[in-house]
Amino acid sequence: MAGKLYLCATPIGNLEDITLRVLNTLREVDLIAAEDTRHSIKLLNHFEIRTPMTSYHEYNKVEKARYLVEQMRQGTTIALVTDAGTPGISDPGEELVRQCYEAGIEVTSLPGPAACVTALTLSGLATRRFCFEAFLPVDKKERQWILEELKSETRTIIVYEAPHHLVATLTELAEALGETRKITLCRELTKKHEEAYRTTFAGALARFRTEEPRGECVIVIEGRSIGEMQQERQRSWDEMSIEEHMEVCLAQGMDRKEAMRVVAKDRGIAKRDVYQYLMAKKEEVDN
Repeated sequence: MAGKLYLCATPIGNLEDITLRVLNTLREVDLIAAEDTRHSIKLLNHFEIRTPMTSYHEYNKVEKARYLVEQMRQGTTIALVTDAGTPGISDPGEELVRQCYEAGIEVTSLPGPAACVTALTLSGLATRRFCFEAFLPVDKKERQWILEELKSETRTIIVYEAPHHLVATLTELAEALGETRKITLCRELTKKHEEAYRTTFAGALARFRTEEPRGECVIVIEGRSIGEMQQERQRSWDEMSIEEHMEVCLAQGMDRKEAMRVVAKDRGIAKRDVYQYLMAKKEEVDN
């Protein structure tokens, strides 16, 4: 009978945040796969858990996942833990989960702490719609592409950053999104010195250019106003003639009837007005 993979969320700071279900699972499985065994052993020792442990991290995730999947094929039950929070969120756990599904191994996730959701609910910013970017890419071209994409993001944005890279990342985000954009910078979540610093990019930079940041950071960023986006889009249409607007739509594969409908909607006018304008222009050319 095949084994099973348990994704076990562990505390992001305060050890009291671990769930009873996770504790029971960590005691009952055959093996614990940990992102950093030196870090996780402290957690296991605190709760007097003696289950064998093996390393599973970014640099061995593909090969080690194959090994772990083979163990589960033979009936081994495995719990996956990350250094802090929920496995699979901004860590190598997603690779193991993918291989488990490909191999027909059952996977279950035991809910618990996640820094992104904790920071979002603490931020005071809109929570109904949000996007999670985790750590921005190291590759310069990909990073720039993401920053460019975020310029038009209307949802609340969540970004992770290490303290020694915080000022550089805040600077890049401020240049892309504007220094006055509202943010909540969360540090030391669930710990004694937890802080949710509500400010702007300009305010955060003024502080952390003179004060050394401490603790892992979660930057929660206000999304762009939908109204502002609509006004900007309207201005771009107003700068373009109806004929040029039609060409944009036709170039996207729309037929002429659909293009007229879209142009009318974009410009806030009736479809018949677009039709009559185009017919009048055609008559001018014909004459």
